[in-house]
Amino acid sequence: MSKGKIALFTEDMYNDLEFWVPYYRLIEEGYEVVVVGTGRQAVFNSKFGVPVKADLTSDQVNAGEFAAVIIPGGYAPDKMRIDQGMLRIVRELHSSGRVVAAICHAGWVLVSAGIIKGKKATACAMIKDDLVNAGAEFIDQAVVVDGNLITSRVPDDLPDFCREIIKKLG
Repeated sequence: MSKGKIALFTEDMYNDLEFWVPYYRLIEEGYEVVVVGTGRQAVFNSKFGVPVKADLTSDQVNAGEFAAVIIPGGYAPDKMRIDQGMLRIVRELHSSGRVVAAICHAGWVLVSAGIIKGKKATACAMIKDDLVNAGAEFIDQAVVVDGNLITSRVPDDLPDFCREIIKKLG
């Protein structure tokens, strides 16, 4: 029996580790992980060419059915941040107090969703200015938790990132 549904975003050029580590870790914990794509295509390839098939497109998602959304990094967030369905999911989960987790370049999605202002957050160094300019307080540490928002920097931070997601899910 599933503990609940977790939306895991994907698009081309997603970071392999930042997608697959949370994917399997949350399944291990008993959650149903639903892969959500932009709808641009059915199968998306990682930075290293590993394909993943989306279970749903962002416009098919009823955010009310999900306990959390996880946004992996890589270069995929540059495409995710212009998908209105993905931004809607992030906004709805955030405003309802459910977990929104982003790692590395995924902070771009938080900026575009308009939920980062006044929040403590971290990300890879390359997008620090984007977060700060959007009103976030940037903290350079492995994982930053601010309410229901969980952020991390890079793949090396995945153990801390996954641990905080699982802890916050209860």
